[in-house]
Amino acid sequence: MTETSHREIAISFLKLAASGKVREAYTRYVSLNFQHHNPFFRGDRESLMLAMEENATKNPDKKLEIKLTLEDRNMVATYSHVQQSPEDSGGAVVHIFRFEDDHIVEMWDIGQAVPEDSPNKNGMF
Repeated sequence: MTETSHREIAISFLKLAASGKVREAYTRYVSLNFQHHNPFFRGDRESLMLAMEENATKNPDKKLEIKLTLEDRNMVATYSHVQQSPEDSGGAVVHIFRFEDDHIVEMWDIGQAVPEDSPNKNGMF
C-alpha cells in the first residue's frame, strides 16, 4: 500500500473542487479545524467551502489546469490557470497548503487575471 503525498492530496483537492465536487474534496482532505487566508471570506472551513460550492454552481464549466507544483516538508504550492468558463481568459492562481498528517489545515490563495493584451512575449504560463 502506498502513501499519498501531500502534493497528490493538494492536486486531488483542487481538481475535485474545480469539478464541482467541493464537499467531497473537503470531506476527504480538509481538517475540521482548517483555516484560510482569503480576504473575501471569514477564515473558517465552512465559509470557504460554501463559497466554493456557490462558485461551482455558477460556473459549471470551470477549468483548472495545474502548471506547477512544489512540495517542501508539510507545505505544497500550486500554480494554476483557472477559467470560470470556456470564454473566460482566466487567471493565474497560486494556492499554498499547509498539512498536518494527511489533512489540509491551512490555505492561502492569490490570483492575477490574464490580461487581454500584454507586452510580455513569454505569457503567464
